[in-house]
Amino acid sequence: MAVDYQSLAVKGVQALSPYQPGKPIDELARELGLNPAEIVKLASNENPLGPSDKAMAAARKALEEMCLYPDGNGFDLKQALAARFGVAMNQITLGNGSNDTLEVIARCFASEQSEVVFSQYAFAVYPIVTQAIGAKGVSVPAKDWGHDLDAMAEAVTERTRLVFVANPNNPTGTVHTAAAIEAFLDKIPANVIVVLDEAYCEYLVGDEYPDGVALLNRYPNLIVCRTFSKAWGLAALRVGYSISSPAIADILNRVRQPFNVDTVALAAATAVLEDEAYLVKAREVNAAGLRQLAEGFERMALPYIPSFGNFIAVEVGDAAQAIYQALLARGVIVRPVAGYGMPQHLRVSVGLPDENERFLAALAEALTSAGQGA
Repeated sequence: MAVDYQSLAVKGVQALSPYQPGKPIDELARELGLNPAEIVKLASNENPLGPSDKAMAAARKALEEMCLYPDGNGFDLKQALAARFGVAMNQITLGNGSNDTLEVIARCFASEQSEVVFSQYAFAVYPIVTQAIGAKGVSVPAKDWGHDLDAMAEAVTERTRLVFVANPNNPTGTVHTAAAIEAFLDKIPANVIVVLDEAYCEYLVGDEYPDGVALLNRYPNLIVCRTFSKAWGLAALRVGYSISSPAIADILNRVRQPFNVDTVALAAATAVLEDEAYLVKAREVNAAGLRQLAEGFERMALPYIPSFGNFIAVEVGDAAQAIYQALLARGVIVRPVAGYGMPQHLRVSVGLPDENERFLAALAEALTSAGQGA
């Protein structure tokens, strides 16, 4: 007898669609017969500098112990994070990327009886983890492509258990000031957990922007999530973390899978925290790249959303999917964001100057072929 295995899955999972990451270079090369070395990937918000030399050295040394299980508590990395941010080690939860921590948080604090609040145009993982556990997702309409914090606070009910806030936001790149975040937190009941997703916070420079970790003492219901995948250049190793009150971290660490961060990732992440020069350079390259892309869009009269991350969303019109395909044919990978409810936009990661210029030239050609001019 044939079995309908989808019917055996829990209700929330039955209706889920898999998360669609940026297209890998090798996949495009196979599909179109292109030379992988000539493909430019600007789709996944990766650091174009390549890894830090300190991280590489630590990773190579760690490979010598690949036959052993990792340190399940991640002592060295937690110690380094605690020293950098002035927190206690028992406030830290490590994850296999920050996505892992987001899922653990949802599993710990939400259920089928719960509501989870997030913004329209926010990171796709928020609704995915919400639906997977059977909770009710409450998507609050965005304001100027970013979070409408006042409306999100008003959306909180007695059933709300979690609120996700991405700052800066992915895929739109919008950001809220420290004052706006604090005013929002003041409106949230103490029994509602606020997850401040700061995956791109290292790109923010200036006192007007919030440091979520500095807010933890004032808001015990706050969890701050960060990652080594972006500015720190360790996307392939999948290592992220959350910082919260010790009481919340204790709960998260009960559900976190043992050995969820491998030995190489732990070593590289610990080492890169000492490479401040790498982070400074990453910021400089990103700021210059954002300017380069914005100026290119302005020359082509294309609207774009000013970004505070390491990517930028540009509006190319109803032909966005065709333009995306035309860029692929030219060996340039960007990210369509129709799945985020932005069918006229493409999200472009910041690359090195020549990569950005390669994309802009390819985009001008694709627009012309689509009949939109350059």
